[in-house]
Amino acid sequence: MFVGRPAPCGVYRASDEVNEEEHLARLRQAAESLDLPARARSNATELFLTNVPDADRSKPAVAAAALYAGALVAGAERPQTAVADAMGVTRLSVQQHWKELLEDAGFDAPQW
Repeated sequence: MFVGRPAPCGVYRASDEVNEEEHLARLRQAAESLDLPARARSNATELFLTNVPDADRSKPAVAAAALYAGALVAGAERPQTAVADAMGVTRLSVQQHWKELLEDAGFDAPQW
């Protein structure tokens, strides 16, 4: 289980949820397929919305990394491969982004 600070609390505009609905829907579907608890889903949504990249092509990878990191913070860790498969990205995409998302949210990312 990941031990860190309280759940991420970022700042984003309400319009971000509307603008990123496609990626949020994908995130919700993946979270459901991975049987993640509500806290993990909420963490993932906040991590994604507070770190939405400008480039559209990067958004699926960041959403997948947010889902992995959000689950980790909630104590509901899933394998990177399972999260990547559920989100339709590569494991490398998750691996490249999740620690940065945690650190940007104020967590100390594990060094493994």
